[in-house]
This record gives sequence, C-alpha cells and structure tokens, in this order.
Amino acid sequence: MAAYGLYTHIASNRLRSMLLLAGLFLLIYVLVYAGALLAEVALNSNRSVNDYLMLAARDLVKAFPYATAAAALWIVIAYFFHQNMIDAVTGGEDVTRKQQPRLYNLLENLCVSRGIPMPKLKIMESDARNAFASGLNQRQYAVTVTTGLLKALDDQELEAVLGHELTHIRNGDVQLMVTAVIIAGVVGFFGELFFRMFTNLSWNSSGSSSSSRSSSSSSSDSKSKGGGGAIIVVILAVVLILLAWLLSQVVKLALSRSRELLADAGSVELTKNPDAMISALRKIENRGELPGATSAVMELCIDNPREGFADLFATHPSVESRVQALVKYAGGRDSGRLALPSDTRHAPDDGQPEQPETTGQVPPPVPAAPWSDGPVRTVRGPWGRRN
Repeated sequence: MAAYGLYTHIASNRLRSMLLLAGLFLLIYVLVYAGALLAEVALNSNRSVNDYLMLAARDLVKAFPYATAAAALWIVIAYFFHQNMIDAVTGGEDVTRKQQPRLYNLLENLCVSRGIPMPKLKIMESDARNAFASGLNQRQYAVTVTTGLLKALDDQELEAVLGHELTHIRNGDVQLMVTAVIIAGVVGFFGELFFRMFTNLSWNSSGSSSSSRSSSSSSSDSKSKGGGGAIIVVILAVVLILLAWLLSQVVKLALSRSRELLADAGSVELTKNPDAMISALRKIENRGELPGATSAVMELCIDNPREGFADLFATHPSVESRVQALVKYAGGRDSGRLALPSDTRHAPDDGQPEQPETTGQVPPPVPAAPWSDGPVRTVRGPWGRRN
C-alpha cells in the first residue's frame, strides 16, 4: 500500500502491523513443534532424524487445539487484568480534575477539540520524565504521567506529550502493542518451559547412553546411528526455540519503533505546535528510566532509554532521529540536545515547571517551512493538516 500522507501512513502501518502480529502468533506453534521434538527424543532416543520430524509433526497436529486454547486463555486473562498488572508495577494511581487541574484540563481540551473520549488519567510518583498510554478498550484506556515530567515541562510541552499518547490510542497502537507484549510473553513462557525440558533431557540421555554401551556390537552400531539422530534433533529444537524467541522480540520492537514517529506526527496534528514536541523530547531524552519497571512497560513509554546490542533491541527510534523528522516535515525548531543535570533527583517541590537546562548554544534562526513564505513560530506542516 502506497503511503502519501499522515492518514495513509497510519493505514499502511496498521496493515503491516496486523501481518506481523499474525506472524508473532505463529511462533507459538514453532515452539510447540520444538517441544514435540524434545518429547519424542525423551521417549525414544534411537530413531532416525526423519522419524523424529514426522512424529513431531503428528504431535503438533494433535496439540494444535490445546496450544491455541492455552494462548487464547493467556490473552483473555491479560485482556482483563493487564492494567492492574501495569499499575502494580508502576504504582500509577487515578487522579481527578481536583487533584491535578493543570494536567486534567490539558488532556480534556485535547479530547474535546478532536471529539476523543476522555481516557483515565494516572500519576506515577517518580523523578523520571516519561509517560505512556495503556488499555485494550474504551473502558480501560489510560494515560499515565510521572511527577518528574509534570515538574519539568511547561503547558505547551506537556500538551504535546499528551497529544502523543492520545495518538497512540486513536491509531490503535496501544491495543497492538499490549497484544504483542502478551503474545511475546507466551513465546517466552513456552521457550523457558522447553529449555527446562531440554535440561532434564540432557541429564536423562547421559544416563541412558552409559547403560547402552553394554549391548552387542550390532545393536550398538544401530543405536549409535539413532543417538546421532537424537542429537541432531535436539540441536534443531534448541535452534527453533532460540529463533522463535528472537523473532518475537524483533517483531515486538518493530511494532513499537514504527509507531513512535507517527505518534509524534499525530501530536503535531493535534496541537499544531511542532516546537513544543521537539522541546519536550529534548527534556525527556535520557531522563525517562522508570526504576523497577519491566521491559514491557518501558516499551509503552514515550521514550525508552534502554538499548540493546548494537541498537538492535532498542524499542524506540533515537530522540535525535525523531527531532530531525519533526524539523524536516513539520517545520519545527531544534535548539540541540540539553545538558544532563548533575543530579536529576533534586527537582523543585513548588509544583512549577523546572527551568530548562541549556547547552550554552544560541538557538538557530527559525527555518522557513517548505510550504511558507517566511519564518514562522508555529507551523502547520504536512503533519498539521488532514491529507
């Protein structure tokens, strides 16, 4: 599907995401097949490789409805209780207009301006600067903001962050990401289970191989062939388990990374203020680590500072690339990366936004957007109009 504007990009990305999600679910059956291989080796270690492959395929057909039912049950449980799990990990609590009038009014104004139902608003006590959206249906949708973010951002920047999270809800990103995390959790659970089976199998096979050495020479030759087949099949099963787990992580991260840029664009489309989104990202950059939060929660956040091997397992595009996209396509201004404070834990307690950190650099002149005749402060670019 060709993508020319914001809304066609969203539709195209949604189609690709659904295909990736279907592929993620198929990895469960790959794990079941690997488990069947290990089970067949445990039952009889004297068969050929072809025999093991055929028997495991037969076992997969038999186990297919049970594996599907187990995965569906896992998803149903997570569907109803995932928000409770997230709140238990993060300590997020519902707040009302009376408790947080500034934050509540900003979110309500955005929802009213676009006819979006008001999600629940939650506050997490943390000096980290981060926010995330969660929920799988209209009753569950929630936007969680840390107290550190509230203190650090001014109203326009905070509005941009809320617009980012609302875009995740509008585009269906939250449902897809939560579902992907759930299915990846199923893959991880089965992977760990089969690795435990493999560990037990290795001990059992070592004991059985020592007893088989006392048999006749002809029988010993046939068993050595069968034992070789068993070893090959065990190695194949382990490779399948590792591959399924690795692909589940890559697919999950691909879903997350591809949606952050669209959420930034959606925030600009809601607020018509790319400068605020850029400034908010710069203030959040490298300051969003939530202590005690699981990787699944961090993947939902507006920024995830945790990175993996050679950036392969980074769940979000870099702040630098996101800022450059906003400058290029939305006509925003970037004053550069902000210097990290010596101690981010000593934030003011007066409830006022922190003074922005500075790098000592003079901000560059306001660039002229491709569609304007001269410099403007707030530009309505391709991301700020309907396509």
